[in-house]
Amino acid sequence: MDTGRLLIFLALPMSLTRRQFHGFLAAPALLPLAARAQDAGFDRLVERFLEALWVLDPDAAVAAGRFEFTPRMTLPSAEQRRKTRAFLQQWRAEFAQAADTGLSTSQRMDRAMLVAKLDSDLWQLDTLREWQWNPSVHNPASLLDLPLNTEYAPLSERLAALQRRVAQLPAFYRAAQASLARDGGVTREHTELAIQQAPGVQGVLDEIAKRAAEAGRAAAFKQPLAQARAALQAYVAQLKRLLPGARRSFRLGEALYQPKFAHDIQSARSARETYELALARREEVLASMLTQAQTLWPQVMGAEPQPADRFALIGRVIDKLSVRHVPRERFVSAIREQLPELEAWIRDHDLLSQDRSKPLVVRETPEYERGIAGASIEAPGAYAPGGNTYYNVTPLDDLTPEQAESTLREYNHWILQILNIHEAIPGHYTQLVHANRAPSKVKALFGNGAMIEGWAVYGERMMIESGYGASPEMTLMWGKWHLRSVTNTILDYSVHVLGMKRAEALDLLTRQAFQTEREATEKWRRVQLTSVQLTSYFSGYSEIFALREQLKARPGFALKAFHEQFLSYGSAPVRLIAAEMLKT
Repeated sequence: MDTGRLLIFLALPMSLTRRQFHGFLAAPALLPLAARAQDAGFDRLVERFLEALWVLDPDAAVAAGRFEFTPRMTLPSAEQRRKTRAFLQQWRAEFAQAADTGLSTSQRMDRAMLVAKLDSDLWQLDTLREWQWNPSVHNPASLLDLPLNTEYAPLSERLAALQRRVAQLPAFYRAAQASLARDGGVTREHTELAIQQAPGVQGVLDEIAKRAAEAGRAAAFKQPLAQARAALQAYVAQLKRLLPGARRSFRLGEALYQPKFAHDIQSARSARETYELALARREEVLASMLTQAQTLWPQVMGAEPQPADRFALIGRVIDKLSVRHVPRERFVSAIREQLPELEAWIRDHDLLSQDRSKPLVVRETPEYERGIAGASIEAPGAYAPGGNTYYNVTPLDDLTPEQAESTLREYNHWILQILNIHEAIPGHYTQLVHANRAPSKVKALFGNGAMIEGWAVYGERMMIESGYGASPEMTLMWGKWHLRSVTNTILDYSVHVLGMKRAEALDLLTRQAFQTEREATEKWRRVQLTSVQLTSYFSGYSEIFALREQLKARPGFALKAFHEQFLSYGSAPVRLIAAEMLKT
């Protein structure tokens, strides 16, 4: 595994690791001397900030691929929060005072993104205060596993660094215990999650012990591992004591949700406006799906009378069509075979330029990454240019026949193609290729999730509009897939702001959005444990589409030029990209 990689998961939150997009770098264009001096000054300021950030927060450094910080650990202590607050305030002032004059467009975006990030971090620290009510944020497992399983140095060096990190786990858990609110101030859902995650932490410690023994370092790890396990057990014991009295609601409520949406999504719209737009879009999608289902009914259902209820009619047709899918044993190979077809379609319809110098490598998901998502893009990080970009696909080998059939019906003949469009071409992988032509470490490390996910959703529409797979079946199945993104926004806002209950949520997901009971149950769990991230897909998509339609009304609009200009700005918030594109 290459250092500091990014995983973009199918319909799942971004992982803990920072977003990183530097796979290969283009040479910068020459600028006038004064502008180059201003550019260089800003670049030095950014480098100073990043190096200071890694020193303050070694966990963030390791997540970004700076593995020399592995021996140190960021403790969730009051003292660390005090230092973090002072750091954020200092650098917020520095970047706010930095003049825009002479900066390139990319640097102006970087400056705006950094100011927004620092504002967001301060708000998270002092207002949201998740460190106080969400015990699951105090989980050291991923930043033990990452250095262990990343071959950035010989195993002996990695183990030496990990020995020092493991030795700090007792202090980590003491700080975590001291941070958590008493008197019912934690949420039941997040406390249960933290307890459920404990065996995973134990598993990483066991793996470290195994690798240390194989390397002849068992004696050196014996005491720190024993103390770490004892600290983990003490933390879990405290959580079990807190659980019966956990009274804080997992629902954020409007007072926290609105600013969290503004900070996380960086949209030109408010959370309420995005929710209302999703409701309107839902009706558009359902109307189209109903038309397609009515057209297909005689073909797939014969003379059986059509139900009066639109959800029942659409659902029956989808169920009938979904029996067409690839064989279980060809799931991975079918995905691999489809990618050249998508590349050819993009080329033949002149939708985007493509760079074949960094081909996408389709592979079975490595064992240690399974269980998170069925498909993901894994890309080189900002501190590891030149690595391969992988399209990880989890085979269905470990599923029962019933589970495999359910998965294959969900990713049927049509939706499997849409999955590849979303994850690979022209979705996440294509966006990555274009982002790397205009390198920016800021966008690579702190890229905007709504832009990244929004482009993948927009890419699906781009392909359908261009005639890809033109048929009532494809249009219907794309509607089902697209409805997931729309419904995610409706669900998230309804649950966290409007108080939607479990039964209402499951009905929204199953009967009204045609998802399986298993999918819906997992989504309900997700919306209890996360907030706002589920809105990123539709929020990003809707802003990209609105920008396209606004520019389309201008004389001389060209679709390919729009796509390439939009992607050239990298992983910046759509509102910043739109502001630049609407200037021209």
